Amino acid sequence: MKQSSAAGRLATLRLLAHRFAFLMLAVSAFALMMLGKADIVLVEQTRVLVVDALAPMLEAMARPAATVARVTSGIHELANLRAENARLREENARLMRWQTVARRLETETMVLHQQLNVVPDPDPAFVTARVIGDLGSAFGHSMLLAAGSRDGVRKGQAVMSGEALVGHIAEVGVRSSRLLLITDINARIPVVIESTRTRAILTGDNSARPRLNYIVGNPAISVGDRVVTSSSGAAFPPGLPVGVVVSVGEGGYRVEPFARRHQLEFVSIVDYGLGGILPFERAPPDRRRRGREE
Repeated sequence: MKQSSAAGRLATLRLLAHRFAFLMLAVSAFALMMLGKADIVLVEQTRVLVVDALAPMLEAMARPAATVARVTSGIHELANLRAENARLREENARLMRWQTVARRLETETMVLHQQLNVVPDPDPAFVTARVIGDLGSAFGHSMLLAAGSRDGVRKGQAVMSGEALVGHIAEVGVRSSRLLLITDINARIPVVIESTRTRAILTGDNSARPRLNYIVGNPAISVGDRVVTSSSGAAFPPGLPVGVVVSVGEGGYRVEPFARRHQLEFVSIVDYGLGGILPFERAPPDRRRRGREE
Protein backbone atom coordinates (compact mmCIF):
# COMPACT_ATOMS: atom_id res chain seq x y z
CA MET A 1 0.00 0.00 0.00
CA LYS A 2 2.80 2.35 0.91
CA GLN A 3 4.64 1.50 -2.32
CA SER A 4 1.61 2.35 -4.44
CA SER A 5 1.13 5.70 -2.72
CA ALA A 6 4.80 6.53 -3.15
CA ALA A 7 4.63 5.66 -6.84
CA GLY A 8 1.58 7.87 -7.22
CA ARG A 9 3.31 10.82 -5.59
CA LEU A 10 6.37 10.31 -7.81
CA ALA A 11 4.22 10.34 -10.96
CA THR A 12 2.49 13.50 -9.77
CA LEU A 13 5.85 15.19 -9.16
CA ARG A 14 7.06 14.22 -12.63
CA LEU A 15 3.92 15.65 -14.22
CA LEU A 16 4.30 18.88 -12.28
CA ALA A 17 7.99 19.07 -13.26
CA HIS A 18 7.13 18.63 -16.91
CA ARG A 19 4.46 21.30 -16.79
CA PHE A 20 6.74 23.62 -14.82
CA ALA A 21 9.59 23.07 -17.32
CA PHE A 22 7.28 23.86 -20.25
CA LEU A 23 6.10 26.99 -18.42
CA MET A 24 9.68 28.05 -17.72
CA LEU A 25 10.62 27.58 -21.39
CA ALA A 26 7.64 29.66 -22.50
CA VAL A 27 8.49 32.39 -19.96
CA SER A 28 12.17 32.35 -21.02
CA ALA A 29 11.28 32.62 -24.71
CA PHE A 30 8.89 35.48 -23.99
CA ALA A 31 11.57 37.20 -21.91
CA LEU A 32 14.13 36.84 -24.68
CA MET A 33 11.65 38.26 -27.20
CA MET A 34 10.97 41.21 -24.98
CA LEU A 35 14.67 41.71 -24.38
CA GLY A 36 15.32 41.63 -28.12
CA LYS A 37 12.62 44.23 -28.70
CA ALA A 38 13.81 46.40 -25.85
CA ASP A 39 17.54 46.35 -26.54
CA ILE A 40 18.45 45.35 -30.11
CA VAL A 41 22.06 46.41 -29.69
CA LEU A 42 22.56 44.06 -26.74
CA VAL A 43 21.07 41.14 -28.67
CA GLU A 44 23.27 41.83 -31.69
CA GLN A 45 26.37 42.07 -29.53
CA THR A 46 25.47 38.81 -27.81
CA ARG A 47 24.93 37.10 -31.17
CA VAL A 48 28.25 38.41 -32.46
CA LEU A 49 30.05 37.16 -29.35
CA VAL A 50 28.47 33.72 -29.67
CA VAL A 51 29.36 33.51 -33.33
CA ASP A 52 32.92 34.63 -32.66
CA ALA A 53 33.23 32.01 -29.95
CA LEU A 54 31.91 29.25 -32.18
CA ALA A 55 33.79 30.35 -35.34
CA PRO A 56 37.04 28.47 -34.57
CA MET A 57 35.09 25.30 -33.85
CA LEU A 58 33.06 25.65 -37.05
CA GLU A 59 36.20 26.33 -39.07
CA ALA A 60 37.95 23.30 -37.58
CA MET A 61 34.92 21.17 -38.43
CA ALA A 62 34.73 22.57 -41.97
CA ARG A 63 38.37 21.96 -42.84
CA PRO A 64 38.12 18.16 -43.02
CA ALA A 65 34.99 18.43 -45.14
CA ALA A 66 36.69 20.88 -47.53
CA THR A 67 39.75 18.64 -47.69
CA VAL A 68 37.63 15.61 -48.50
CA ALA A 69 35.80 17.60 -51.18
CA ARG A 70 39.08 18.70 -52.76
CA VAL A 71 40.47 15.18 -52.71
CA THR A 72 37.28 13.79 -54.25
CA SER A 73 37.31 16.49 -56.93
CA GLY A 74 40.96 15.76 -57.67
CA ILE A 75 40.22 12.06 -58.08
CA HIS A 76 37.38 12.80 -60.51
CA GLU A 77 39.58 15.23 -62.47
CA LEU A 78 42.39 12.67 -62.60
CA ALA A 79 39.99 10.04 -63.96
CA ASN A 80 38.67 12.50 -66.54
CA LEU A 81 42.21 13.47 -67.56
CA ARG A 82 43.15 9.83 -68.07
CA ALA A 83 40.10 9.25 -70.25
CA GLU A 84 40.79 12.47 -72.16
CA ASN A 85 44.43 11.53 -72.69
CA ALA A 86 43.42 8.13 -74.03
CA ARG A 87 40.92 9.73 -76.39
CA LEU A 88 43.47 12.29 -77.58
CA ARG A 89 46.05 9.55 -78.21
CA GLU A 90 43.57 7.65 -80.37
CA GLU A 91 42.58 10.80 -82.20
CA ASN A 92 46.21 11.78 -82.74
CA ALA A 93 47.01 8.34 -84.17
CA ARG A 94 43.99 8.57 -86.47
CA LEU A 95 45.01 12.07 -87.62
CA MET A 96 48.55 10.90 -88.27
CA ARG A 97 47.20 8.16 -90.52
CA TRP A 98 45.05 10.70 -92.36
CA GLN A 99 48.06 13.00 -92.67
CA THR A 100 50.05 10.22 -94.33
CA VAL A 101 47.19 9.52 -96.74
CA ALA A 102 46.75 13.24 -97.47
CA ARG A 103 50.43 13.73 -98.23
CA ARG A 104 50.45 10.75 -100.57
CA LEU A 105 47.34 11.97 -102.37
CA GLU A 106 48.79 15.49 -102.59
CA THR A 107 51.93 14.11 -104.23
CA GLU A 108 49.91 11.99 -106.65
CA THR A 109 47.71 14.96 -107.52
CA MET A 110 50.72 17.15 -108.24
CA VAL A 111 52.23 14.49 -110.49
CA LEU A 112 48.97 13.98 -112.37
CA HIS A 113 48.50 17.72 -112.82
CA GLN A 114 51.97 17.98 -114.29
CA GLN A 115 51.45 15.05 -116.62
CA LEU A 116 48.04 16.25 -117.78
CA ASN A 117 49.15 19.89 -117.95
CA VAL A 118 46.16 20.94 -115.83
CA VAL A 119 45.50 24.67 -115.64
CA PRO A 120 45.11 25.57 -111.93
CA ASP A 121 42.01 27.37 -110.79
CA PRO A 122 42.56 31.09 -110.20
CA ASP A 123 42.37 32.34 -106.66
CA PRO A 124 38.92 33.90 -106.20
CA ALA A 125 38.55 37.49 -105.08
CA PHE A 126 36.39 38.12 -102.07
CA VAL A 127 34.99 40.90 -99.92
CA THR A 128 34.28 40.48 -96.21
CA ALA A 129 31.03 42.16 -95.15
CA ARG A 130 29.24 42.58 -91.86
CA VAL A 131 25.65 41.44 -91.47
CA ILE A 132 23.76 44.63 -90.55
CA GLY A 133 20.21 43.37 -90.75
CA ASP A 134 18.26 40.12 -90.66
CA LEU A 135 15.34 40.51 -93.04
CA GLY A 136 14.10 36.99 -92.43
CA SER A 137 10.47 36.30 -91.67
CA ALA A 138 7.90 33.58 -92.23
CA PHE A 139 7.82 34.60 -95.90
CA GLY A 140 11.53 34.77 -96.71
CA HIS A 141 15.08 34.32 -95.43
CA SER A 142 17.49 37.10 -96.36
CA MET A 143 20.03 39.40 -94.75
CA LEU A 144 21.37 42.89 -95.35
CA LEU A 145 25.14 43.22 -95.83
CA ALA A 146 27.30 46.31 -95.45
CA ALA A 147 28.96 46.02 -98.89
CA GLY A 148 27.73 47.11 -102.29
CA SER A 149 28.72 47.87 -105.85
CA ARG A 150 31.41 50.33 -104.76
CA ASP A 151 33.14 47.37 -103.05
CA GLY A 152 32.96 45.18 -106.14
CA VAL A 153 29.85 43.22 -105.15
CA ARG A 154 27.75 41.90 -108.03
CA LYS A 155 24.41 40.18 -108.16
CA GLY A 156 24.66 36.39 -108.18
CA GLN A 157 27.98 36.11 -106.32
CA ALA A 158 28.36 33.35 -103.76
CA VAL A 159 28.32 34.21 -100.06
CA MET A 160 30.37 32.03 -97.71
CA SER A 161 30.72 31.62 -93.97
CA GLY A 162 34.12 30.05 -93.51
CA GLU A 163 34.15 27.20 -96.03
CA ALA A 164 30.36 26.72 -96.12
CA LEU A 165 27.96 28.22 -98.65
CA VAL A 166 25.42 30.58 -97.09
CA GLY A 167 23.60 31.82 -100.20
CA HIS A 168 24.05 34.34 -102.98
CA ILE A 169 23.66 38.05 -103.59
CA ALA A 170 20.14 38.85 -104.77
CA GLU A 171 20.19 42.67 -104.82
CA VAL A 172 23.03 45.18 -104.91
CA GLY A 173 23.08 48.81 -103.90
CA VAL A 174 25.96 51.24 -103.80
CA ARG A 175 26.76 50.67 -100.11
CA SER A 176 24.73 47.58 -99.26
CA SER A 177 23.48 44.32 -100.72
CA ARG A 178 20.90 41.67 -99.90
CA LEU A 179 21.91 38.10 -99.22
CA LEU A 180 19.40 35.42 -100.18
CA LEU A 181 19.99 32.42 -97.91
CA ILE A 182 19.87 28.86 -99.21
CA THR A 183 16.86 28.28 -96.94
CA ASP A 184 14.77 30.97 -98.67
CA ILE A 185 11.77 29.80 -100.65
CA ASN A 186 13.26 31.38 -103.80
CA ALA A 187 16.66 29.70 -103.44
CA ARG A 188 17.62 27.00 -105.95
CA ILE A 189 21.17 25.60 -105.66
CA PRO A 190 22.58 22.87 -107.94
CA VAL A 191 24.25 20.30 -105.67
CA VAL A 192 25.65 16.76 -105.65
CA ILE A 193 25.89 14.13 -102.94
CA GLU A 194 29.64 14.03 -102.28
CA SER A 195 29.94 10.27 -101.80
CA THR A 196 27.74 9.04 -104.66
CA ARG A 197 27.89 12.07 -107.02
CA THR A 198 24.08 12.03 -107.24
CA ARG A 199 22.91 15.35 -108.68
CA ALA A 200 19.97 17.31 -107.30
CA ILE A 201 18.64 20.80 -106.70
CA LEU A 202 18.63 22.14 -103.16
CA THR A 203 15.31 23.95 -102.76
CA GLY A 204 14.57 26.30 -99.90
CA ASP A 205 11.12 26.47 -98.35
CA ASN A 206 11.62 29.03 -95.54
CA SER A 207 12.40 26.28 -93.05
CA ALA A 208 15.70 25.65 -91.31
CA ARG A 209 16.34 22.57 -93.46
CA PRO A 210 15.98 22.90 -97.26
CA ARG A 211 14.86 19.99 -99.41
CA LEU A 212 16.57 18.00 -102.17
CA ASN A 213 14.46 17.97 -105.33
CA TYR A 214 14.90 16.97 -108.98
CA ILE A 215 17.22 14.12 -108.05
CA VAL A 216 18.91 12.63 -111.10
CA GLY A 217 18.76 8.86 -111.56
CA ASN A 218 18.14 6.34 -108.82
CA PRO A 219 18.66 8.18 -105.55
CA ALA A 220 21.32 6.60 -103.36
CA ILE A 221 21.09 9.05 -100.49
CA SER A 222 21.55 8.25 -96.80
CA VAL A 223 21.46 10.22 -93.58
CA GLY A 224 24.90 11.71 -92.95
CA ASP A 225 25.82 12.22 -96.61
CA ARG A 226 27.57 15.51 -97.29
CA VAL A 227 26.02 17.84 -99.86
CA VAL A 228 28.27 20.10 -101.96
CA THR A 229 27.72 22.41 -104.90
CA SER A 230 27.90 21.17 -108.47
CA SER A 231 29.09 22.97 -111.57
CA SER A 232 25.68 22.75 -113.29
CA GLY A 233 24.65 26.03 -114.82
CA ALA A 234 28.01 27.64 -114.03
CA ALA A 235 26.42 29.14 -110.95
CA PHE A 236 29.03 28.02 -108.40
CA PRO A 237 32.31 26.13 -108.57
CA PRO A 238 32.01 22.47 -107.66
CA GLY A 239 32.72 21.21 -104.18
CA LEU A 240 31.60 24.08 -101.95
CA PRO A 241 30.27 22.54 -98.70
CA VAL A 242 26.53 23.12 -98.25
CA GLY A 243 25.25 20.77 -95.57
CA VAL A 244 24.53 17.20 -94.53
CA VAL A 245 21.48 15.02 -95.14
CA VAL A 246 19.51 14.63 -91.91
CA SER A 247 16.18 13.22 -93.08
CA VAL A 248 15.29 10.52 -95.59
CA GLY A 249 11.74 9.30 -95.89
CA GLU A 250 8.22 10.19 -96.91
CA GLY A 251 8.85 13.82 -96.03
CA GLY A 252 11.61 13.96 -98.64
CA TYR A 253 15.32 14.50 -98.31
CA ARG A 254 16.16 17.28 -95.85
CA VAL A 255 19.57 18.94 -95.53
CA GLU A 256 21.00 20.61 -92.43
CA PRO A 257 23.15 23.57 -93.64
CA PHE A 258 26.67 23.87 -92.29
CA ALA A 259 26.22 27.63 -91.83
CA ARG A 260 23.91 28.66 -88.98
CA ARG A 261 21.76 31.64 -89.88
CA HIS A 262 21.57 33.07 -86.36
CA GLN A 263 25.35 32.85 -85.90
CA LEU A 264 26.28 34.93 -88.93
CA GLU A 265 28.09 38.18 -88.13
CA PHE A 266 30.62 38.43 -90.97
CA VAL A 267 30.42 36.72 -94.35
CA SER A 268 32.63 36.55 -97.43
CA ILE A 269 31.24 37.61 -100.80
CA VAL A 270 33.31 35.56 -103.23
CA ASP A 271 33.84 36.23 -106.93
CA TYR A 272 34.67 32.93 -108.63
CA GLY A 273 34.52 34.50 -112.08
CA LEU A 274 31.27 32.66 -112.86
CA GLY A 275 27.81 33.90 -113.68
CA GLY A 276 26.41 32.97 -110.31
CA ILE A 277 22.69 32.65 -109.64
CA LEU A 278 21.51 35.16 -112.23
CA PRO A 279 18.42 34.91 -114.45
CA PHE A 280 19.25 34.91 -118.17
CA GLU A 281 16.94 37.75 -118.98
CA ARG A 282 18.57 39.97 -116.38
CA ALA A 283 22.14 39.28 -117.42
CA PRO A 284 24.26 42.16 -118.68
CA PRO A 285 23.94 42.87 -122.43
CA ASP A 286 27.45 41.72 -123.26
CA ARG A 287 26.88 38.42 -121.46
CA ARG A 288 23.58 37.79 -123.30
CA ARG A 289 25.30 38.58 -126.61
CA ARG A 290 28.10 36.09 -125.87
CA GLY A 291 25.52 33.48 -124.92
CA ARG A 292 23.72 33.87 -128.27
CA GLU A 293 26.97 33.75 -130.21
CA GLU A 294 27.97 30.55 -128.40
